[in-house]
Amino acid sequence: MDRNVILGLLLAAAGCASVYLASPNQRWRVAPWPAWPARAAGALLLAAGLIVLLQVLRPAAGSFVFVHWLMLLLVLFPYLGALRGARQGTG
Repeated sequence: MDRNVILGLLLAAAGCASVYLASPNQRWRVAPWPAWPARAAGALLLAAGLIVLLQVLRPAAGSFVFVHWLMLLLVLFPYLGALRGARQGTG
């Protein structure tokens, strides 16, 4: 796999994590990150990830990969938080 594809996926994952950690319902930390700065950083990371994927792949393929990666992560992150809470006995 091309390194730039991995870079785009990592940037998008960091953006998703930043947006998730700004949510008041997140379960990864005791307190959520400050909403406005974390969401702004997440949006910039997501935009950077999309730009990298669009430069490496064809536009339709880059958009497809980006959107499906976001769907996977934004569904997976809450479950990872719930799993962590269940293991600690707080969930």
